[in-house]
Amino acid sequence: MAYYSLPAAANYNTPPMTMQKQRGYRICDQCGAAENPSVSKFRLCGGCMTTQYCSQDCQKMHWPSHKPICQHTAEQISSVKQSAGAGFADENLAKGLRKFTSAHTALLGWAGFQALQLKRVPANVRQNALLIELSHHGRHSESHRRFSVSSTHIVPRTYIRDPLVISDIQRREERCRHNGGIGTLVIIIQCGGVSQVMPVEVDPPSKISWDTREDWASVLHHFVESGRTDFKPISTTSRGVNYG
Repeated sequence: MAYYSLPAAANYNTPPMTMQKQRGYRICDQCGAAENPSVSKFRLCGGCMTTQYCSQDCQKMHWPSHKPICQHTAEQISSVKQSAGAGFADENLAKGLRKFTSAHTALLGWAGFQALQLKRVPANVRQNALLIELSHHGRHSESHRRFSVSSTHIVPRTYIRDPLVISDIQRREERCRHNGGIGTLVIIIQCGGVSQVMPVEVDPPSKISWDTREDWASVLHHFVESGRTDFKPISTTSRGVNYG
């Protein structure tokens, strides 16, 4: 596994997610309620287009604390769009990366859990992060299918240097531990000079029945390359095999 310094041009967004009892569903960043897509989908913040809320009331209540990271994210996205370099990266790259992360939320969270071996070594959540490097290819009609996995690496949490992003992760970490979790798993999805940080709040491993998989990287590649967004973790219990 290689370790890298953080590219100065990286852009950060932090979509909330939990790996607690809700098993990978998004949570409201104000009240902590879990999203039930079959009933209603959460609303996105119109500024950063990443943070989600269960209601307009929760969004209004959270705005004072969300405002700094929201404006920072919006500014970073704008700077990426105005950049003339970056080779294959066009002005829609940042937006496409957010859609990719949203489409594969459950898969990415599961991959991070497996990569850091959190079932066996929970303390890894405080030291390391999973870096997933993507390549961008063409204009598929579905934006999440415009990316392929180039490589994956375990990197130190210090890979992230943006003070506002670090502060946001720490806030989520405190909330997670207050609720009995082990901390916040950090997944970095990077394509060229654009990066998306995905924090995942994790319950104690004893409450997560997912099977340990050494082939997590192959599974990640398979679902991304095939464009499938229906990933469900496998859990083997005394009652049989469960998906989800």
